[in-house]
Amino acid sequence: MKKDIFESGAIYHIFNRGNNRENIFIEEKNYYYFLKQLKKYILPVADVYAYCLLKNHFHLLLRIKDEKYLPEKVKNKPHLPFSNLFNSYSKSINKMYSRTGSLFEEHLKRKRVDDMEYFTQLIAYIHLNPVKHGFTNDHRSYKFSSFQSYISDKTTGVNKDFIFSLIEKDSFLYWHDLKRIETEEVKSFFSEDE
Repeated sequence: MKKDIFESGAIYHIFNRGNNRENIFIEEKNYYYFLKQLKKYILPVADVYAYCLLKNHFHLLLRIKDEKYLPEKVKNKPHLPFSNLFNSYSKSINKMYSRTGSLFEEHLKRKRVDDMEYFTQLIAYIHLNPVKHGFTNDHRSYKFSSFQSYISDKTTGVNKDFIFSLIEKDSFLYWHDLKRIETEEVKSFFSEDE
């Protein structure tokens, strides 16, 4: 995959997994620590629209803030906060579990999102990821996904307002259920014996 550079004002689907497909989240507290570091390093430079943390990989959907809203030290280096996030998380896990070496695969994977239809599809894809990988039967109950932020009235770091300008808040749950049914129908169609 060609590596896309981070640019202010652009939307990205960011994902990566553990080196050699190893787990990057060993205990529940690791998920919370990752989210804490995400808040510290990424929220000052990006609007987060969706995330999902799974045992051996993660997904983020976000938009780098316009240059005028970026802190001075990262205006010409919008990749720096991401490097800081993953380095700090890796060092913590290595220290906590007496491990050495790279925690993540070599390069952070990212795909620029220019199409708004694809963007909205990614919201459902990310939120349904725990079901796809068998971590839960119900995406609504998975704790380490931004879906919880969308169904909560509490203020969170997730930019719900932008998403609700694209998908009506009242139909958000139904829309996810519809996407899940479509995905299951496609999977069952291709898995049937002929």
